[in-house]
Amino acid sequence: MFTYKPLWKQLIDKDMSKTDLRNKTGISMGTLATMGKDEYVAMSVLDRICNELNCDINEVIEHKKNDNI
Repeated sequence: MFTYKPLWKQLIDKDMSKTDLRNKTGISMGTLATMGKDEYVAMSVLDRICNELNCDINEVIEHKKNDNI
């Protein structure tokens, strides 16, 4: 399973809101909602976020082992 918790921490650290991120990257409200549920988004979205925040992918998303498999 993947989680976007590192992204939410980045926003807090940079004193940015989700709306700020959306406005700067051009991602939709629906995409942000999808990320809020830790669901799949396109790599192009993650690329835009990494470029805007000047960070690596591991500072946006992380993998958590699913013990149910």
